[in-house]
Amino acid sequence: MLQSILIMGGLGIAMGAVLAIASKAFYVYEDPKVVAIGEVLPGANCGGCGYPGCSANAEAIVKGESGVNSCVAAGDEVAVAIAGIMGVSVSDSEPEFASPGCDYGNDDADLDYEYMGITDCRAAVMLFGGMKTCRIGCIGLGTCVRACMFGALSIGSKGLPEVDQEKCTGCGACERACPKHIIRLTSVTRRIIREYTVEDCVTPCQRACPTGIDIKKYIRLIKEGDYAASVQVIKERNPFPTVISRICPAPCETRCRRLLTDESVAINHLKRFVCDYEMNRNDRSLPYKAPLSGKKIAIIGGGVEGLSAAFFSARLGHEASVFEATQSLGGVLRRAIDRKRLPMEILEWDIEGIRQMGVDIHTQTRAGRDFTIDSLLAQGFDAVFTATGGWDSKLARGDIGMADNVFPGAFLLIDLLRSKTSSSIEVSTGKNIVIAGSGRMLTEAVNILKDKGAENIIIVSRRSSADFSLDRTATQEMTQKGVQIIHNAGITKVAGENEKLVCIEYTSLDTGEKHVVEADTLLIGSGRFPELVFIPACSSDTHENAESGESCDMAWEGRELHKKPDSNRELGLLSDQDPTSEYPSVVAAINGGRKAAAAIHHIIYDIAFPEPSKLITDNSVIQDVFVMDDVPSSARNMIQSLHPVKKPGEEFSSGFILKQAEAEAGRCLQCGLLCYERNHKITQDTI
Repeated sequence: MLQSILIMGGLGIAMGAVLAIASKAFYVYEDPKVVAIGEVLPGANCGGCGYPGCSANAEAIVKGESGVNSCVAAGDEVAVAIAGIMGVSVSDSEPEFASPGCDYGNDDADLDYEYMGITDCRAAVMLFGGMKTCRIGCIGLGTCVRACMFGALSIGSKGLPEVDQEKCTGCGACERACPKHIIRLTSVTRRIIREYTVEDCVTPCQRACPTGIDIKKYIRLIKEGDYAASVQVIKERNPFPTVISRICPAPCETRCRRLLTDESVAINHLKRFVCDYEMNRNDRSLPYKAPLSGKKIAIIGGGVEGLSAAFFSARLGHEASVFEATQSLGGVLRRAIDRKRLPMEILEWDIEGIRQMGVDIHTQTRAGRDFTIDSLLAQGFDAVFTATGGWDSKLARGDIGMADNVFPGAFLLIDLLRSKTSSSIEVSTGKNIVIAGSGRMLTEAVNILKDKGAENIIIVSRRSSADFSLDRTATQEMTQKGVQIIHNAGITKVAGENEKLVCIEYTSLDTGEKHVVEADTLLIGSGRFPELVFIPACSSDTHENAESGESCDMAWEGRELHKKPDSNRELGLLSDQDPTSEYPSVVAAINGGRKAAAAIHHIIYDIAFPEPSKLITDNSVIQDVFVMDDVPSSARNMIQSLHPVKKPGEEFSSGFILKQAEAEAGRCLQCGLLCYERNHKITQDTI
């Protein structure tokens, strides 16, 4: 008996020791914040936050991967309580909701076969990609509807998902369930920063439009008589709709599918009709804006690109300010276009629309004279964007008699060359010079710099040594003078302190390796200053001192805009994606402003720019139509010219009248990739 007690006691002690050791070895730490947040969350485990249950969302909130207001099943008081646990404040969040991206259900689309399998979109896609001829079209079996936990989705009469925005929480469950990426979350920010991919149902005319306007949608709304909504669609991507409707070269019309049968739809004239309708009623429709972010953006240049960058920055929720050197806005729109094509009251109407978005305008303020990059940053701006235009703009405003100095230490190479023969053009250079670019005038530029006392000169060229612009003899003469030539490289960043340039960063186009060299002067071998985003590079304490008025050293850096990927070949200034003079058209400059606003948005929040793997390019293989059958011909409606023009500045045309606009909108086939309105049979192929 005693022996049994001793044995049992010994086993108890041993097991206790083992458990004690195990509790130390296998101790699972529970973050008290995660526990506290988990207790605040409602415990619905609905998945609407995008995580598998409330405990997973609590962990994500603590890690910063989910927002304090991410719970869609709880109210504002829960978000406030979670913010208190995290020690942060709750700000307005931008509403997101699901949006279908297909216009044709199975009953209206061309089908390859009848699908009799499992009623799940994902299963249907596994069989030859789905039964539709269009490889992007909605399958229509309702998997997204079943994935929605809030009853916000249903299959409508067209066999496509319809969204009840009042019920939609923006949880993204439908987006994750859709195998075709047809239904996606959308918001003001998403629509502004988005670039189209080959997985989007983008019509030929929309792909050809530099701004990417949803053309078929705004034409459909004109046909339905909803002109205010039509203008809203146009302004989603274009802050100068009334101007563009008069001067656009209309590349969209060269891709219109009606050309396979008769004449293209008068897309641009329809845009003019609906924009004039708004203007003549003096009832401006402003596009949607994201909630205020508290961020301040300065844009140098009040031309098309600068105003567009400000417009889209304001729509992203930022406080945008434009600084224009002249007394008026508009750039080449004001100075280089015949008044018969573009009366000034039309330009002023669109500019006033940009002002009403909340953009602050400062005219007759020149960079380098009235302010500098560092002074703007010291005033509390979170970013400064340079959109000063090119040589064409300088000619238009009669400003070629002086050298521009948009940011410290930077000049155009052409101004250096002109300074040799013009005393009014002053280019102040330091000891350490970097020249971006190549060309036959490099030899003369080096001689001028040497005469000015330059000690170290580095040429950064995108070309290889075999493809360099100078012959071997001229190259050897420069290297003998101490000039260093770096081939296959592009300048990707500049940095400075106060009103001085300190260094530049260049990147090898072959390896992607980055290098930093000392520089107090940068000469740019193109007809315009590069489009850079300048941000503070000093500590937060220093920035706070600057905002309070105390003196401090303001360090800054200028980053290039995001570019479409092409290995490393597009990195750096003066790439094929950088405009070297003016943009080829105003609509291209507008898109440049939108892309700049998107880049600024990502830079100031220090978040990576999402890079879709399948961006639409000129080389993309996309399903398309090359022959159309059974499409009855209809003549294009023509606008009438006004002859003779009665007074200076009077337009040469009055645009469409109502009956013409209705008839022309009715000619639009409302295309998809391979589909368009029924009653029109098509023969399709992939090109």
